[in-house]
Amino acid sequence: MFDPRAALGPACNLLYSAVLADTLDGLGHRISVLPHHIRPLAPHWKILGKAVTLNVVPVASEPQTPYLVEMECVDSLRPGDVLVATTNGDLGSALWGELLSTACKARGCVGVILDALTRDTRQILAMDYPVWAAGYSPLDSKGRIDGLNFNQPIRIGPCVIHAGDWVLADIDGVVVVPARLAEQTFTLALEKVQGENKVRDELAAGKSVKETFERFGIL
Repeated sequence: MFDPRAALGPACNLLYSAVLADTLDGLGHRISVLPHHIRPLAPHWKILGKAVTLNVVPVASEPQTPYLVEMECVDSLRPGDVLVATTNGDLGSALWGELLSTACKARGCVGVILDALTRDTRQILAMDYPVWAAGYSPLDSKGRIDGLNFNQPIRIGPCVIHAGDWVLADIDGVVVVPARLAEQTFTLALEKVQGENKVRDELAAGKSVKETFERFGIL
């Protein structure tokens, strides 16, 4: 299976969410970006890794074994993974916090993406552990939401995420690259970055925006 980190090496650091989204648009895959309200707790974070998915649903009472699926999911993580979790629209409590972040970091998981709420924000920032979330709440998830399954397809906004898809997240947002399109997407995206560098040089030299676009087809 194609791994952009192995195939592209340090050049992966040149990639960012917008160039991947543009590349996927060009390939006809126009539903690649998670909703805009999913934001990094710190603006400088950028992550790239393979998705592990977690599906969490609202519950009416405390389960017999709370957090069971969440714990199994975190225990399954491997170095280079990105945990992507949905609460299916529930924003009544915090799915995430400091202790789960600590466990993820210890397993080499490069970051966490939630369409849900987090807490222990100050501690997570002090750890410098990358978390994207839809907001904050001090309320515990126990008896409010609970894990249904993990490594099954999930939907966040219009985007369907499968385990093994590639995820790049930065301050602009979160892009999901389907595994079947990964080799083509990352190769073309790197070429686009190199083209954008040439366009930037032209524009910085005072060249016409219109003429530069006509020449390179990049803006």
